[in-house]
Amino acid sequence: RATAVATMSDAKRPRLASPRGGPGVKEISSVRCSDGVLGRYEHVSPTLGGCAMKFAVYVPDAAAESKLPVVFWLSGLTCTDENFSQKAGAFEAASRLRLVLVMPDTSPRGDGVPDEEPKTYDFGVGAGFYLNATTD
Repeated sequence: RATAVATMSDAKRPRLASPRGGPGVKEISSVRCSDGVLGRYEHVSPTLGGCAMKFAVYVPDAAAESKLPVVFWLSGLTCTDENFSQKAGAFEAASRLRLVLVMPDTSPRGDGVPDEEPKTYDFGVGAGFYLNATTD
C-alpha cells in the first residue's frame, strides 16, 4: 500500500538545533508521511575531517504532545540514509508505536574521502563501520 507524501508547511516542520560547538545542520527536504514528518538533513563532521554527512529523521505527529523514544537505525555496508526510508515501510508502525526514527548515513562520501583500489568497500567511500568505544 502506497503512502501519500506531501510537502510540509513551515509551521509544522520539526527543527533541529545546531550541535553545541559544532557546525549547523542544513535541512535538505521535509515531507509528510504516515501521520508524521520525514526530514533529511546534512551537517559537516569535524570528526570525519570535514566530510559532509547526511541523516534522516521521522517524527510522528504525537511528538507535538509529548516526548517520544528514539530508535537509531544503522544501515549496512554502502547504504545511505535513504535506503531504510525508501524500502522498510516502517513509518506507519513508528507512528502507531509513537517512535522517532533516526537514520544516519553511516558511510563517508565525497571527493575528499580517501578510497581504495579495487573498490571492496573495506575502507573509504561507502564503507560503513560501527565502533564500540570503552576506556580502561
